[in-house]
Amino acid sequence: MFPRSSRERRREIISWWSGKLLRVLAIELVVEGSAPTENIPMMVAPNHVSWLDTFAISSVRPTRFIAKSEIRDWPIAGWVAQKAGTLFIRRAKRHDTARINELVHAALAEGDCVGFFPEGTTSEGDKLLKFHSSLFEPAVANAAPVQPVAIRYEHLDGTLCRAMSFVGDLSFQQSLGLVIRQKRTVARVQFATPVDPRGLNRREVARIAHERVASLLGLPAAGMAPTPQSGPPGAPL
Repeated sequence: MFPRSSRERRREIISWWSGKLLRVLAIELVVEGSAPTENIPMMVAPNHVSWLDTFAISSVRPTRFIAKSEIRDWPIAGWVAQKAGTLFIRRAKRHDTARINELVHAALAEGDCVGFFPEGTTSEGDKLLKFHSSLFEPAVANAAPVQPVAIRYEHLDGTLCRAMSFVGDLSFQQSLGLVIRQKRTVARVQFATPVDPRGLNRREVARIAHERVASLLGLPAAGMAPTPQSGPPGAPL
């Protein structure tokens, strides 16, 4: 049914399926801030912790993510990602950016929300890595607003749940096993104020987006000293 459905219906299915997956895995979604408005072309730039990140965001606003082509080979998740309209980039080919820019332009023209992970890799959620400015080129080239997003996985007491992170040499199957063994987890998704790229270059957009994600997570921006944090137990790091 999915390939034959209208674009609006496919978005509804993606949102429903993503939310259902989180519930099956005993992940409670907590959304803060204003999510991207339906049918308004926009790009989202979240920090990257887990393969679950795409589903956490798509359950709120169906999003077509730019992802490495290797994900297509993952069992189950790779098939789902492809059917959901993921834009796969061949990272080994330097000139693949131009092709991705064209695909992003077409997706935005159809009113889609396009997501990408500017860190380029995952962390355990206890730090925020540098945002690669080259990954913001499609947003600048298409004058598309960029909405920074902060993602954090927590135990019920508010402490960081590192078992949800997909890092190091973990295989997808190993990561899935760790996720399943968690009795209950909170996925906190915080949407920041969008960045208008008009009049800015990609480095400036990357810097602003990085600062806004760092602020939401209570983490220092890459290359900066930590700032003292205050607040009740369970507040984001």
